[in-house]
Amino acid sequence: MHELSLTQGVIEICESSAGGRRVTAVVLEVGELSSVVPEALEFCFEACSKGTLLEGARLVIERIPAKGKCQDCSNEFPLRSYFNSCPSCAGHQVTIISGEELRVKEMEVD
Repeated sequence: MHELSLTQGVIEICESSAGGRRVTAVVLEVGELSSVVPEALEFCFEACSKGTLLEGARLVIERIPAKGKCQDCSNEFPLRSYFNSCPSCAGHQVTIISGEELRVKEMEVD
């Protein structure tokens, strides 16, 4: 379960940015292609935040849709996986525009 180490990293980032103040909420952006299971993040967050500045904080997870751009015809389209071809021209030169994110978007502190 790599969500445990990811959650520990999120907590470290938030604590170092909180200036010693208690964190009451954290908003995470999680891309659909990131291979992160939101429910596992929620479970790990509750367990890992005990005894930290984030204990009792609300975790909000915003899912970021996967989107690609065809390098052949410039069509932008939703992706379901890394290996989707362009629905317009069937090209395979697809650049991922979004969907791989995993970042702390914002946090609230006391």
